[in-house]
Amino acid sequence: MSKQNRQGTFIVFAAIAGVVSGLVFLAAAELSALLVARDASPVLAVGSFVIDVVPQPLKEFAISTFGEFDKIALLIGLGLAVVIASSVAGILQLVRPPLGVIALGIAGTLSVAATTTRAGVTPLAFLPPVIGAVAGCVALIFLCKRLISWQRAAVAPEAGAAPADGVTIDRRRFFALAGIAGASALIVGITARAVNAATASVAAIRKGLRLPAPRSSVTIPEGAELEVPGITPLFTPNSDFYRVDTALTVPTVDPATWRLVIDGMVDKRVELTFDQLVEVGLDEYAITLTCVSNVVGGELVGNAMWLGVPIRDVLQLAGPHTDADMVLSRSVDGYTASTPLSALTDEGLDAIFAVGMNGEPLPLEHGFPVRMVVPGLYGYVSATKWVTELKVTTFEKDEAYWTPRGYSAEAPIKFSSRIDTPKIGKRVAAGRIPIAGVAWAQTVGIEAVEVRIDDGDWQRADLSTPINTDTWVQWMLEWDATPGTHYVTVRAINKDGEMQVEESAPIAPDGSTGWQRSLIAVS
Repeated sequence: MSKQNRQGTFIVFAAIAGVVSGLVFLAAAELSALLVARDASPVLAVGSFVIDVVPQPLKEFAISTFGEFDKIALLIGLGLAVVIASSVAGILQLVRPPLGVIALGIAGTLSVAATTTRAGVTPLAFLPPVIGAVAGCVALIFLCKRLISWQRAAVAPEAGAAPADGVTIDRRRFFALAGIAGASALIVGITARAVNAATASVAAIRKGLRLPAPRSSVTIPEGAELEVPGITPLFTPNSDFYRVDTALTVPTVDPATWRLVIDGMVDKRVELTFDQLVEVGLDEYAITLTCVSNVVGGELVGNAMWLGVPIRDVLQLAGPHTDADMVLSRSVDGYTASTPLSALTDEGLDAIFAVGMNGEPLPLEHGFPVRMVVPGLYGYVSATKWVTELKVTTFEKDEAYWTPRGYSAEAPIKFSSRIDTPKIGKRVAAGRIPIAGVAWAQTVGIEAVEVRIDDGDWQRADLSTPINTDTWVQWMLEWDATPGTHYVTVRAINKDGEMQVEESAPIAPDGSTGWQRSLIAVS
């Protein structure tokens, strides 16, 4: 083998040594987190940090591209970054020691910073990334030491020893050490993360939770759901309900230890347990939620039957000051949302602390045990999941998570409409077919939906019977479809007589606008 090829081979093995050392780093950190600080996984901490600092356009791109799988995509991206960075560290340690160890040390320092600056961390949260970095550096030193010995034996074998013998021994030592370290790291790391997740999980508690019967129930009127194939159902199943949040992994909160604190500009600080909150009184509410990231015609909107407690009743216990105008809600993971105080205290608005969703306790990913649901406001300023604190304050004094990231501090939902069927890209047969979808104007209600085929006249669609003004309605128009391609456009009119905005606007700073216009192929 030529000298150049031999050097290239050792560079590859140095990269492998770096990857193995990176695995040792992560495995040691996960095992340490399991033992001393379960909130201190460096992968999750760095991932959460990335979510916080990534520019708003990239966030929107991730949501629109990957949807509910955006967190998985981020983890895969972090995994690739770890592999690349570890490979570079291994190569540096081979060609310019101790630069590789220094690189791993820097990675450990960054992990400590990301971990210890997260909300709600424990005092020992710094230990897992420190222990992981030390273990990774030790592994890298030993692996590269074996690799350098092998390299020297291959180039200039020691006197009195057959070249093949020296090379073979050092090669075997390197591969044995790399194999044992890599396999052990995978087993320990995966096991520690699985045990951490399993022991921290409250899925069994949620499954066994029995919520009290509501004091009042929602009556579903006749004609509330149209029988049209392909149309969105009146209530979105929990498994299909959109999820957009900043939590890299779903927080697990035991209702027995959960507390809701209300402080700030109030007459008295209030702290409630889960049982005390429920004892305030549960009622049923049918409310449609919309994400500000929902594009025109998008799917980040859902309707559910919620079980909850009026937020105004809970705030009343604390006595908000008259000069306050905002409530800063906080999640257990540190996320915050800014909600106008008036939206939470208005007798005409059903802003609630939700504990149930579609006939069962809140799913873990939708905020178990308690989340906020506020009609008429985009979720990022109102629908805090895993909520644990309300700070009564002012918009002048405080700002929430998304405000410095280019979004409005207040964000009333812009009413809109969507075509569910015919599906874009799915050819339909000529003849009489339904065009159908949903429209929403929370707190106001939908008065009419109009549909236009190509450049023809606007036609009024049939509407389902609304449950209330806080939920969407279904709409349908019978169409005599002719062969060819046709543009179908939809727009809504709310009960205040306002027309849905035609002009297109981006998601930031306070929600998209525009009419959905779909191309339908008819054969």
